[in-house]
Amino acid sequence: MSRGKNSDSGRPKARSVARYTIYNVTEPAELMDFLMRKMAGISRSKVKALLANRVILVDNVITTQYNFALKPGMKVQISKVKNNREFKHPMLKLVYEDAYILVVEKKEGLLSVSTEHQKERTAQHILNEYVKRSHRFNRVFVVHRLDRETSGLMMYAKDEKTQNTLRDNWHDIVTDRRYVSIVSGDMEKDYGTVESWLTDRKLYVYSSPVDNGEGKFAVTHYKTIKRANGYSLVELDLETGRKNQIRVHMLDLGHPVVGDRRYGSECDPLGRLALHAFKLCFYHPVTKELMEFETPYPTAFKGLMQKNRKFLLLKLNIRLLCIYFGQRLRIKKQYPSIYQTVDGWILLFLEIWQFHY
Repeated sequence: MSRGKNSDSGRPKARSVARYTIYNVTEPAELMDFLMRKMAGISRSKVKALLANRVILVDNVITTQYNFALKPGMKVQISKVKNNREFKHPMLKLVYEDAYILVVEKKEGLLSVSTEHQKERTAQHILNEYVKRSHRFNRVFVVHRLDRETSGLMMYAKDEKTQNTLRDNWHDIVTDRRYVSIVSGDMEKDYGTVESWLTDRKLYVYSSPVDNGEGKFAVTHYKTIKRANGYSLVELDLETGRKNQIRVHMLDLGHPVVGDRRYGSECDPLGRLALHAFKLCFYHPVTKELMEFETPYPTAFKGLMQKNRKFLLLKLNIRLLCIYFGQRLRIKKQYPSIYQTVDGWILLFLEIWQFHY
């Protein structure tokens, strides 16, 4: 039998092409330093580019954190082909990923966690499908939740140990968790705190100013950013994380979240609940590094809080009238022959403007 032939077919054996360059970790190190030692002559900017292009994996998980803490026994892989596992989904944006956690930005209308009645149209299911591209047994673990109608930043764990670390030490690990909301009416105070006991009755969460023996104590701090058009733009800082906490506490203040018909809102100008988790800061559960993530306020929120359009148009009309009468006097004095023609055009323009708006 000739060398390199398959004994069954007589054809040359197919040689598998190595898809990764693999380095074994033998001592603790940060990922950047490790790669620069292993890849002789490579620059820091080149390593950062590889990380940004998501072609570096640690133990089969794409890692983008340059100071990721490597431990002996880990395996670092550098893909030789362009990454084809890029995450894209219209309802979910991947903000950060490493071997232990995922940080995402969820759109309103998407459940955080799979339920008995809804298993697929959830952030949990979407992320499970994504991590299974690396290994079919991979999955994500729920750490906290956002209401379906609430948009914003969320974190998931990639293993049960990390999940337990985050859940058991949540208040020590999370340093800043903030929301922005538009509420009905003008807030009376610029700053304040709401405290109450919340009781979950499945379809509705009830608030009590005293401990009734059933509720859980909840604390929400708020800061009024702007008042305009009969609404208030408010930042909210949660000291506790109860179900529907912000929505119930805003109702307690007499200023329900815009679009929240369950908790007292009578208007829905945005076609959605005006609540967004815009900031999430925490100590990494494994590396202990401070992680800070922030998203802009939703564009629709900014639009609703702009100065009243009718007021702006009124100011513009007043300015036009001033120009109109000024032009009338100047033209009548200097060019009496064309006064009537110009006067007619200006009047026509003002009539069209008023009719259009």
